[in-house]
Amino acid sequence: MKQTLGYLALPLLMAAAFATQARADGETIAVFTKNQTNPFFQTVRVGADNMAKALNAKTLQYIPTKPDSIPEQLSQIEDVVVKKPSAIVFTPVDYKAMVPGVEKINEAKIPVVNITDRSAGGKFLSFVGADDYSLGLETARFLLKTLGGKGNIVIIEGVKGSLTNVDRVRGFNDALKENSGAKLLASQPGNYQRLQALQVMENLMQSNPQIDGVLAANDAMAVGAIEALDGANRKAQVIGINGTKEAIDAIKSGKLLASGDYNGFAQGCLGTMMAIRSLRNQPVISEIVLKPTVITKDNYQPFDVPLEQRTCPTFEDAGKLGAK
Repeated sequence: MKQTLGYLALPLLMAAAFATQARADGETIAVFTKNQTNPFFQTVRVGADNMAKALNAKTLQYIPTKPDSIPEQLSQIEDVVVKKPSAIVFTPVDYKAMVPGVEKINEAKIPVVNITDRSAGGKFLSFVGADDYSLGLETARFLLKTLGGKGNIVIIEGVKGSLTNVDRVRGFNDALKENSGAKLLASQPGNYQRLQALQVMENLMQSNPQIDGVLAANDAMAVGAIEALDGANRKAQVIGINGTKEAIDAIKSGKLLASGDYNGFAQGCLGTMMAIRSLRNQPVISEIVLKPTVITKDNYQPFDVPLEQRTCPTFEDAGKLGAK
């Protein structure tokens, strides 16, 4: 049933699925992600699906049809509160704007786990995410080390004001401060979208004849920047963040220097695991902050595995992964 539903945010399909949720052998976990355009969230959804299947539960995916739409996610919360799934795994499209929605979930007494972007308010069973500052810092350090600590750098940011973007860009900038020979030419938003990043990069190349490095706040924008560079027959070292399949392929082909990974697959797995364990009165871990990995041509092999063939961490693994 779950595979048939796929990842479409279609109210009629959801209603039909909720109507059958009273199965004796499984809970229904509503999984909220931000969009269908960023491959990172596909890894989150597959991780959630895999864990639910392993624990004999099922998922329903709530995805705004317009990427990162605050009104649409608020509307989806209204819908889920009425339909009352067993629990919710929730990524806010905006960590501040969605707080009233989380409070409605709390008022409805539906257990909820926060993943990926930490909400600015509301009550959660657990948080599963990563340290975006470290992701930005470590990936930028790798780029600058490759460039010998010098060169002309541009930053392509995500959504201005989003927590992930604020922390990743702060990491980028701190790495730049460590390298006095590096010069930041510009820092502009691409809103985590590939096409927008391509257009931003085209504009940056017109005004800057020499760009040596590109720090992109996610993989989709890094790929967009590479397409712009290729279109202009120019070269620069580019890094992204997310560890998506597209990024791994680009690293293998030499197009992308590196991608910072914070394991969206594990986030989906562990968020769903904590929700189900709570429903079954089993212990949960209140906070799991995954450590970043900089994926390069030297260590990409473990990440070059189809999502469907990956295995979710165990509860024991979860404690180790989130250990500080």
